[in-house]
Amino acid sequence: MAVEKKFAKHKNDPQDYRRAKQLRHQSSFIEQAFWHALRVAAKPHNLKFRRQHPIRPYIVDFVCLELKLVIEIDGETHATRRKQDKKREDYLRGLGYEVMRFTNEEVMHNRGGVLLTVVRRITEIFGLLAEPLP
Repeated sequence: MAVEKKFAKHKNDPQDYRRAKQLRHQSSFIEQAFWHALRVAAKPHNLKFRRQHPIRPYIVDFVCLELKLVIEIDGETHATRRKQDKKREDYLRGLGYEVMRFTNEEVMHNRGGVLLTVVRRITEIFGLLAEPLP
């Protein structure tokens, strides 16, 4: 059985997609490496993640729309942006998304552990949806 797709009901503007495309082209090495590893990890589960995807008014680093799972990789600037990050997370949670946050340091030094954490959460979500993993 396939996972029922529960896409967000918000509406993005064309400018949101243009900005997201710019951000994809400006991705850091850490984000690019994580993106490739995430795609490989999600493939056996038949899941697709998008990177730098708009969820108005924000652009999230990675999202699986089917599971409503957002993954954020935080650089150094996020240490001073805790209030903004909390507001962003609250907004996304209000739309039904789950947000997982990791630091650049975690991804750089323990990419496998970060991916394992994400895959475990995917497995839990499938369990909550009463869907066996493929």
